Amino acid sequence: MALHVGAIGMVLVRPQWWPWALSAVVVDHLVLAVGGLWPRSHLLGPNWTHLPPLGAGAPAATPGPAVVAITIDDGPDPEVTSRVLDLLDEHNARATFFCIGERIDRHPALARAIVARQHEIGNHTYRHLMRFSLLGPRGVAQEIARAQEAIVAATGEVPRFFRAPAGLRNPFLEPALTRANLQLVSWTRRGFDTVNGSAGRVLESLTRHLQGGDILLLHDGHAARTASGSPVILEVLPRLLRALAAAQLAPITLRAALARSSVPALSPAASGAPS
Repeated sequence: MALHVGAIGMVLVRPQWWPWALSAVVVDHLVLAVGGLWPRSHLLGPNWTHLPPLGAGAPAATPGPAVVAITIDDGPDPEVTSRVLDLLDEHNARATFFCIGERIDRHPALARAIVARQHEIGNHTYRHLMRFSLLGPRGVAQEIARAQEAIVAATGEVPRFFRAPAGLRNPFLEPALTRANLQLVSWTRRGFDTVNGSAGRVLESLTRHLQGGDILLLHDGHAARTASGSPVILEVLPRLLRALAAAQLAPITLRAALARSSVPALSPAASGAPS
C-alpha cells in the first residue's frame, strides 16, 4: 500500500517519472504473486517447510533431527481416515491431520478419534475453497475462525498450525494467522497423491533424498485411486512407514516438533487453549 501511495505521489510531483512508478508497482505485484503461488515461499511471512531445529530443552532421548512429520490433508473422510489411523497405530507413528472444518462438522467422531489416538489436527480452512487465495481480509479470517471453532467444538483441542488449500496464499493471510496464533506449515515434499494413482510413484516422490526434519504431505480426503480402486494413501502409507523405520526416522506431530525445538511456544492463554 505504501508503494502504491508513493508511486501516485511520484507521478503527481514528477509526471515524467510515470514509467518508473508503474514499473515499481508491477514488480511489487509480481513479487506478491510469486509469494502467493509458491506454497513453500517465505515472502509473505513465516512458513514451515522443514521442522524447526532442535532446542536446548529437548529431551536427551530425542537427540538430533532424526524425526519427520507426516501431514495428511483434506479429511476427515469416513471411508479412509479410520483405516489410516489403524495403519499409523500398527507402526506406532504419529501424524498431523490438516482437516477441513465443514468435514469435521459432518464427522465429529472421526475428529475425536484422531485426537484420542494421539495425533494432531491442524486448521485447513472451513470450506477448502480453491479461491481461498483470492479472498479479502474478512473472508480469509472467517475461513480460519470457522475451522478453529469446528475443531474445538469436536475435540476440545485448539489447533496450533495452519495449511492453506493447495498452499496458495495472499498478503492478507499472515496477519489473520498472527491474530489466531497459528503457524503456517507447507511441506518439504509431496507425492501429488490427489492426482497420481500410482503408489510406487507417490512413494518415490516422498522418499527421494529423505532426511530428518522433512515434512511430508499425503491426503486422506480427495485421495486418488489406484488401479484396484483403493485410495492411494492406503497403499503408500505402510510402505512409507517401513521406509522411515529403515532410515531410523521417527514420525511425530508438528506440536511435538515445536515442543522439542528452539522456537518459542505460545502459552495456553496466548493461544486461546483451555486452561
